[in-house]
Amino acid sequence: MKHKLLLGYDIGSSSIKASLINADTGELVSSANSPEQEMKIESPQAGWAEQRPETWWAHVVSATGKMFSKTSIQSYEIIGIGISYQMHGLVMVDKNHEVLYPSIIWCDSRAVEIGDKAFSELGKKYCLRSCLNSPGNFTASKLKWVKDNLPEMYSKIFKIMLPGDYIAMKLTDEIHTTLSGLSEGIFWDFEKKNISDEVITYYGLGRNLIAEVVPTFGKQGELTSKAAMELGLKPGIPISYRAGDQPNNALSLNVLNPGEIAATAGTSGVIYGITDKNLYDNDSRVNTFAHVNYTPEKPNNGVLLCINGTGIQYSWLKQNILENKYSYNELNEFAYRVEIGSEGVFCYPFGNGAERVLKNKNVLGHFSGINFNIHDKGHLIRAAQEGIAFAFRYGLDVMKEIGLDFTVIKAGYSNLFQSKVFREAFVNTCKVNLEIYNTDGSQGAARGAGLGIGYFSSDNEAFKGLKMIEKLSSSRDLVERYNSIYISWKNNLSKIL
Repeated sequence: MKHKLLLGYDIGSSSIKASLINADTGELVSSANSPEQEMKIESPQAGWAEQRPETWWAHVVSATGKMFSKTSIQSYEIIGIGISYQMHGLVMVDKNHEVLYPSIIWCDSRAVEIGDKAFSELGKKYCLRSCLNSPGNFTASKLKWVKDNLPEMYSKIFKIMLPGDYIAMKLTDEIHTTLSGLSEGIFWDFEKKNISDEVITYYGLGRNLIAEVVPTFGKQGELTSKAAMELGLKPGIPISYRAGDQPNNALSLNVLNPGEIAATAGTSGVIYGITDKNLYDNDSRVNTFAHVNYTPEKPNNGVLLCINGTGIQYSWLKQNILENKYSYNELNEFAYRVEIGSEGVFCYPFGNGAERVLKNKNVLGHFSGINFNIHDKGHLIRAAQEGIAFAFRYGLDVMKEIGLDFTVIKAGYSNLFQSKVFREAFVNTCKVNLEIYNTDGSQGAARGAGLGIGYFSSDNEAFKGLKMIEKLSSSRDLVERYNSIYISWKNNLSKIL
């Protein structure tokens, strides 16, 4: 008997992950990452962040090969492919589907002034009520930067894409996007429930550059013979789901309904809450996008808090300060030996571009309060983890201001949520219950593919392999201790801003 498997890809800025899920049991069959070390983010100028889409594809091929080398099942059929991807990136191709310029990725800050000007000139009322966001340094603003600064190259653009659209193009040789994807680029009008002609006209962009829209769940194309040969798969497999990494992370945790909240702490850190209202923040410190199950008839939205410098800060500390001498598990052990509060050391994890939650300021990363006589690597490591938890608290307070209410947050057992110190700091600083599950983005993309081909009779059936592996609750004593430290951290932050 052939096992029916679902294949999911997670196109991150640190690495590419591929996973196989047994469609009938929901269990993980095999998974692999590529590369072993984090992918490089190029920064040709201060505030810029670029990656080459061709590199993503090379690692998709590599991760797929590694995954199959670890797969023990001999007789199987892959029935659907899903894609999760880093949000807000701009990929531009010509008529031959060749990339014209490196992808300007999510943490790039070059278009901040363009977005701020658009916010003022389009009008705060229109941007917030219709787009639910300032154009900021999102995809539309990045494309305007290209038009202004690289006009000859802009004239060669056939279509623009998000990173996941590019991977789907490599799989199918077709160029599409999704409604959710349009919203993350600030191309969607939530009031008119259509593409925002106002944004496109204001920026002087060609509407013909926008790819054809396909459903988030549903057949989006089939695996070509060329792509199948590179991946070691059979041609004709349907690509049936794609979503940005944060909506997909929510899907992977079965966070689909208003009031449910998901979190992740990879390269960036995100809290993502579901609402059936068009919520927005007057200062665009948090952002609202169409969720994976958004339809014009049932507008489910996701309110997103993003802290750019979470995992990338921790990786920087590991590689540059500690020279890769220790594993992440060892770093977590060093942190665990240090008292809450890191004996006065504070860390501000804002060194990865303009931070939306800080009103698009680029304040850079900081350590403060270091005493050379008493502090060691353990204090720096713990301060880094606590600083990330404090940054989350700072943003969660904004989310509560605009009307999100929650007590439970769900997260996968990956990245910083593998650290006991971070979990404790997060739960007690933010005063929430935290549920940890056995999933990640690539597994979510695989389950999304199963939903996309209609293999599951219900959403719940798609998540039968999802298991809660730990539940943490805040304690009054620890809440008081962390809150006192957080207040000092926040006061110091006000001096940096």
